[in-house]
Amino acid sequence: MSAGASVVQVPETLDAWRMVAARRQFEGRVPLSALTRLEPSLADADGECRFTLEFGQDPLQVPFVELAIETGLPLVCQRSLERFVFPVKTVQRLGLIRDEAEEAALPPGYEPLLVPEDGQLRPLDLVEDELVLALPVVPVAPDSDPVERTCSASEEEQQAASPFAALASLKKQ
Repeated sequence: MSAGASVVQVPETLDAWRMVAARRQFEGRVPLSALTRLEPSLADADGECRFTLEFGQDPLQVPFVELAIETGLPLVCQRSLERFVFPVKTVQRLGLIRDEAEEAALPPGYEPLLVPEDGQLRPLDLVEDELVLALPVVPVAPDSDPVERTCSASEEEQQAASPFAALASLKKQ
């Protein structure tokens, strides 16, 4: 965060363009249970998410919001079927755009954020979107033991499983 900027609690909605002009910063905490789109992917809704939002313009006058998130997501390991906490610590710079045509003008490292016509953003929606994107496709606890495969097929089974085995038998005739 920039030195000298004031940090204010996060309102439910805010005007993105006014926040950029004022270079506003917000800090917040939200219980995981309040994130209804994320909750079905979690083992339980215990815990909270800490986040900051910083609005501004870069040297090229591109309006942005920088979102920093830190939390632990309770997930179910797909190897052991036990609960574990998946740490999430991310910083994402979102380039604010009014229409999709402006997306191509964003500098590298910016993700586009299409701002509605009225300019109103819901900060918790931004936080929840980033957390949904941070979820692993297959949750696996880092300390879980890998599954070892000891099954081996006989040569007959391998040939029977081959789609070309039937063709080979026809060729012999």
